[in-house]
Amino acid sequence: MILLLLGSNLGNRQLVLHEARINISKNIGEIVRKSSVYETAPWGFNVSELFLNQVVEIKTLLQPGMLLNSLLEIETSMGRLRNRKTYQSRIIDIDILFYNDFVISEPDLILPHPRLHLRRFTLIPLNEIASEFMHPVFGKTINTLLAECKDSLVVNKIYSG
Repeated sequence: MILLLLGSNLGNRQLVLHEARINISKNIGEIVRKSSVYETAPWGFNVSELFLNQVVEIKTLLQPGMLLNSLLEIETSMGRLRNRKTYQSRIIDIDILFYNDFVISEPDLILPHPRLHLRRFTLIPLNEIASEFMHPVFGKTINTLLAECKDSLVVNKIYSG
């Protein structure tokens, strides 16, 4: 099961997520399932622009490194500017949460996503479509990780995927 998190807090956020899904379908593979879209405050930094987030499950023939490169190309083509030093507002952010049960620790790619268990804005949409998926490092389901998450940011469902 390959699961991605889409996020945007700049521009027409709904349209940005829609365009990201189109780009994923065209350039990476089929979107099998998608969660509802949720609105959340930024995590780890303070700005007034709220994020829209959505989790999608995809099928792809791309291996993890090539998938990451393709996602970065999509982000760049959509206007994403990167500053690796700090969190910042962004037109689009696409994170690989899980690539099946792979555990990878490389300078540019860590799987599963190393902070997904700390973030309700990730866990809530993830739980919607993959509640029983087992985290390969923690040995816990997404549902259990959500129940244990101490993050207090409000996550509001905006519309169904």
